[in-house]
Amino acid sequence: HVQLVESGGDSVQAGQSLMLSCEGSRFTTDDSAMGWFRQAPGKEREAVAAIEGDGSTAYADSVEGRFTISQDNAKNTLYLQMNSLEPEDTAMYYCAAVPDLGHLTPIEALGVITPGQYWGQGTQVTVS
Repeated sequence: HVQLVESGGDSVQAGQSLMLSCEGSRFTTDDSAMGWFRQAPGKEREAVAAIEGDGSTAYADSVEGRFTISQDNAKNTLYLQMNSLEPEDTAMYYCAAVPDLGHLTPIEALGVITPGQYWGQGTQVTVS
């Protein structure tokens, strides 16, 4: 599979914005999805946002209305625009590809490790 490379993480104040990028992302099948999950120290992996090949998106309740996921297919790049950041958003953010959703929704699939799923090395977001 193609390597995913995240960037854009930073340390910011609450209320500020960041945009994360993920190079190498592309949809492989009609039943695939791309997205972002995050993990803070001592906490479980949390799905953040997902996008499917038809452009449909889904978000975790905790980020709905603040985060926007988008995909530039020409550049094979996935984005996550994060506005109104809160200290609770502090985590390592990972871009992930889910080649086969199976019976899961895209958000469900990003919250767990599914067969064939792969992700990048992560980019740190710290909000104080």
